[in-house]
Amino acid sequence: MRNLRTVDGLPLHGRQWIKPGNGKARGTVLIVHGLGEHIGRYEALAARLNAWGWHVAGFDLRGHGASGGARGDVPDTEQLMQDLALVIDAVRGDALLGAGPLLLLGHSMGGLIAARFVAGGLAGAQLEKLPQWFRPVDGLVLSSPALDPGMSLWQRLQLRLGVALAPHLAVSNGLNPEWISRDAAVVQAYKADPLVHDRITPALAKLIVDGGIDLRDHAPAWKMPTLLLWAGSDRCVAPAGSADFAAAAPLASLRALCFEAMFHEIFNEPEREQVYAALESWLNDCFDRLEPP
Repeated sequence: MRNLRTVDGLPLHGRQWIKPGNGKARGTVLIVHGLGEHIGRYEALAARLNAWGWHVAGFDLRGHGASGGARGDVPDTEQLMQDLALVIDAVRGDALLGAGPLLLLGHSMGGLIAARFVAGGLAGAQLEKLPQWFRPVDGLVLSSPALDPGMSLWQRLQLRLGVALAPHLAVSNGLNPEWISRDAAVVQAYKADPLVHDRITPALAKLIVDGGIDLRDHAPAWKMPTLLLWAGSDRCVAPAGSADFAAAAPLASLRALCFEAMFHEIFNEPEREQVYAALESWLNDCFDRLEPP
């Protein structure tokens, strides 16, 4: 997937991982990364998906990694949705990536973005008017999604003041790198990564807070085949957000699993094989109609 340019002129850095061999791929998984990081941190996950017969694509969100835009900022929700639609169009239009099912896999803030994208279609169908940016996808995987940032009352009051006075002023996101994983090597690599940052603006923080509330409201009507995996010992986002969504969503649409002892980045935890097993099982169950590559 080539690099792209957003409707407001920012470059978006794209990546792709093509499955090995000449056989037909089962489809493509499009990864949406989390706050402060970049798509390059998903090499191991992409390699595992490749081994299972899937092509993988991804991109650095605006304000992140090698993409353009002020660090940790976003103009509004619509811009994020338009960016994702742009990437989906590029994947669909690619001779290799565009064949077969297309799944979104979002981690943390990326999970929130991917789920809100899907929810836009659900809300649009109810109103009989789909958003201009909506694109259909075939499945959704959520990894420790930011459905509840776990903010205290004082933090919410600070956020309200920041939105009113300086919505695009970037400050520290307050997340301790030690919270992402119990694997010391993962934490050290995160700290040493020059493309990782800790910036967030009130505008982006409000988007996360409001988006989680909106998604939990949509849960009872959820129809997209979805795998929800979250960390029970997460301190980057509140595990309750995922638990509440799982409790409200129809069982026919959702498979949910909490890994109680794990920290935020469940695919980077010492027990990551448990997470990979859950992902592979769901992919096989949902897409077993496909011939193996």
